[in-house]
Amino acid sequence: MNIRPLHDRVVVKRTEEERTTASGIVIPDSATEKPSRGTILAAGGGKVTDSGEVRAMDVKVGDQVLFGKFAGTEIKIDGEELLIMREDDIIGVFES
Repeated sequence: MNIRPLHDRVVVKRTEEERTTASGIVIPDSATEKPSRGTILAAGGGKVTDSGEVRAMDVKVGDQVLFGKFAGTEIKIDGEELLIMREDDIIGVFES
C-alpha cells in the first residue's frame, strides 16, 4: 500500500465479521452489516492546532479500533477496500 494520510487522518482496514452463527448457520453477505471494527494501517502526523502546533495522534499503526457505522470514506487500493477517516471518528481502541 502506498498511501500516507495527512494530518489527523488514518487508513483503516475493516475486520471481517463471522459469517456463521454458533449453531453453524451461514449468514449471507446481503444480511450482514459492515463491521465497525478495524486495524489501522497508516496514520498521519497529527492535528494542526489553531496556534500552529502539531498535536500527536492518540492511535498508531496496528491498533484495533472501533468506529461509527458511517465513519470515513471508502476507497479501494490494490483491490483492497479501505477506509480513510479522521481520528475524531474513532470511538475507542481495543486493548489486549
